[in-house]
Amino acid sequence: MICPVLSGTGHFCDIIREGISKILIFQYIRINHLLNSLPMIIAIVILGIILLIGIVLYNSLIGKKNQVANAFSSIDVMLKKRFDLLPNLVETVKQYMQHESATLTKIVELRSRASAGNLSTNEKIELDKQVTSGVRGLMLSVEAYPDLKANQNFINLQRTWTESEEQIAAARRTYNASLTDYNDAIMMFPGSIVAGMLSYQPIAVLANTEEERKNVSAKDLFNS
Repeated sequence: MICPVLSGTGHFCDIIREGISKILIFQYIRINHLLNSLPMIIAIVILGIILLIGIVLYNSLIGKKNQVANAFSSIDVMLKKRFDLLPNLVETVKQYMQHESATLTKIVELRSRASAGNLSTNEKIELDKQVTSGVRGLMLSVEAYPDLKANQNFINLQRTWTESEEQIAAARRTYNASLTDYNDAIMMFPGSIVAGMLSYQPIAVLANTEEERKNVSAKDLFNS
């Protein structure tokens, strides 16, 4: 005789009911354990999300900092190229401009400092400003030396100098764009939190001086 599982009698039915009871008890314990563990699971998930966001922000800031360094390396290359023009420029103009010996001496000294190496970013920029100012002062006197203006070597130097001015201006714009992106990233939340942990500080962009704004074109400078 086959009895109903829950209401029947007999040894077989007792075994069935005992098995079902054990299954229900096991499921109850499992669900209860899951409910008790739920806060911990949520905490682990939240911690994992925070960690993931932190890793993404960290990698992003490192990438932006490297972009700034790469952008300045382009400026550095252009500055070296322009500094390398100075010896030829001095040798060319000193044959005609004996009365400008003080300016020529200053330019030579600046060139020596540039070649010394171990200069910081700010020192290189400041040195470039001094070089530009010195050459600008020299070129203001070129009009009084028509033979110099007609010198082919000087004309070639003029062309190369003008190209270097344009290349440096373009490199500065790229550098400032990368720098602005970097500064925004470390100053805005939540990037500012990671930046604080890394001790990252905002960096000032390269702003043109008032003199540079008035003398944008190197070509105009040489043809003054």
